[in-house]
Amino acid sequence: MDWTKQWEAFFSNPFWSSSNAFSSHSPGVNIYRRENELLVVVAIPGLEHVHDAEVYIHYNTLEIKATVQLHFEGFELIEEGITQGPFERVIQLPFPVGEKVEAVYENGLLFIQLHRLIPDHIKRKVEIK
Repeated sequence: MDWTKQWEAFFSNPFWSSSNAFSSHSPGVNIYRRENELLVVVAIPGLEHVHDAEVYIHYNTLEIKATVQLHFEGFELIEEGITQGPFERVIQLPFPVGEKVEAVYENGLLFIQLHRLIPDHIKRKVEIK
């Protein structure tokens, strides 16, 4: 087998598909935890409108979809280091989350605050005031 066929075989491996962590359409994500709360911060520079992004939660899964298009009239793109175009990111969360969710987009960052789902069958102590 010559080297070109080896090269093609290597990069046709599913590992290099667009869904892996090295994809240019995968924004940076940080997840922070505090007791019964999560803060997910997603870097999405260049989002024109908050309606260009969608956030879905289901039990212990967070799904983020967005489309970023950077246009600078009269300029030609010669090097791309900022994610552009549509992307989708599915994140497994460390615990199930409830309906109390807040999402805010500021300065190129999407902040998603989630709260742990506390099932009804768990015994909880109620503080008396």
